[in-house]
Amino acid sequence: MEFFNATGADEPQLVDLFERVFTVSEGAEEGGVIGRLVRNLMRDTPPEDIHIFTGFEKADLVGGAIFSRLAYTDDPRQVFILSPMAVATEWQGKGVGQALLNHALTVLRSGGVDVAITYGDPAFYSKVGFKVLSEADAASPLPLSLPGGWIGQSLNGATLAPLRGRCTCVPALRDPSIW
Repeated sequence: MEFFNATGADEPQLVDLFERVFTVSEGAEEGGVIGRLVRNLMRDTPPEDIHIFTGFEKADLVGGAIFSRLAYTDDPRQVFILSPMAVATEWQGKGVGQALLNHALTVLRSGGVDVAITYGDPAFYSKVGFKVLSEADAASPLPLSLPGGWIGQSLNGATLAPLRGRCTCVPALRDPSIW
């Protein structure tokens, strides 16, 4: 398995991966929503506000993780949110997701990112260091339908102190239906 930082040239492959994975797990409508989200993130997010990581087995794309910037009005720390992430259905349960996330978090850490947040299953993401957050720890940019899924971790070696101020996300993530 090889891991890479993706480029815009990878867009069709990534969109297809996310659409397929989410269609299988959540249905065609959700697959379409997530495919559009990936396309919009890749097309509309400034390069300094997005990190895209991919996992390949030979020539096959088997995983993708997209991190985009969250900004807190009264906090200077660099914060990125993982949303979305997918592992090809036939590769799930084989450690691909954990390996991809460990690679991504290492790259983000070495690039000066202070905090990583995601909105997902705490049981899965705790395997790579994420812990449940409250709104007092880190405000979300939009209301959360499942607050227990708001999770994060410090990447700079310090204890994760509460993030201060109002939170904003990149435009592609401002759709309330994905929260």
